[in-house]
Amino acid sequence: MNFWIVAKREIKLGFRNPWSYSFLALFTLFSLALLLIQSQNAYNMQGYTHAAGTMMNLTLYLLPLMTLLLGSFSVTSEKEDGSWQLLSTYSLSSSALLIGKFMGLTAVLLAITCFAYGLSGIVGSLVGHSFALESLLSLLLFSIGIVLLYLGIAVWIGSLSRNRWQALTYAVGIWFATILAWPTLLLSVLGFLPYWMIQPSLEVLTLLNPAEFVRVFAVMKLGGGSVFGPEYYRWVNWAERPMGTLVFLAGYLVWIGESLGLAIYFWERGRYRG
Repeated sequence: MNFWIVAKREIKLGFRNPWSYSFLALFTLFSLALLLIQSQNAYNMQGYTHAAGTMMNLTLYLLPLMTLLLGSFSVTSEKEDGSWQLLSTYSLSSSALLIGKFMGLTAVLLAITCFAYGLSGIVGSLVGHSFALESLLSLLLFSIGIVLLYLGIAVWIGSLSRNRWQALTYAVGIWFATILAWPTLLLSVLGFLPYWMIQPSLEVLTLLNPAEFVRVFAVMKLGGGSVFGPEYYRWVNWAERPMGTLVFLAGYLVWIGESLGLAIYFWERGRYRG
């Protein structure tokens, strides 16, 4: 199929991209530094601990921004470099192009993520203060979840943007709103609502933020649901059930599907309108 060809091309371009290796070095460096700092303390490295929470926060700061920049620039470059004009002369649809790029970029970003966590696990074992295997795998799955959601958004940004500067503006704006400014925005919105609307509004807003959606579920699965307070009591009970995981996966796939659907729509509109 055509999207497999695009995916293979994207993997080759991704591993030739110096930005990929810059992000790889940065993420690996911070992961190792955090692990070595935690090794000097007597924290329990199993379940949701101080170290696990810090690692999650580090992941939320770095991975979404890395993903948004790499993904949106890759898609936008097809327009700026004239590659799409050449590819469009072949029997290649917009959906095949964007899905292929999504698959190829997924492979590149997962390689970066797995390398960083793998090296951290090896070094942690050598110094005798590694995360428990279950916790390390949970953190890895959490990171993969963040990557895939934000990659879908990145492809959408790339299809919407006309050049890299516009893609950079959109990417940083979404990262800032969903990661850095989210607590402030959340408090601002909830402060104007009557008391009886706060809890349902909080749940809906959590679903609308991809980072918060994944983070809340991951923390609850690691046994740290109590940190969210009584407002999330129903979510804790839901997450601990087998059906909760299935519902989460369904919502997760809807998020990715909607992002790619919007990307294909805007790409097609730009293709015919110029």
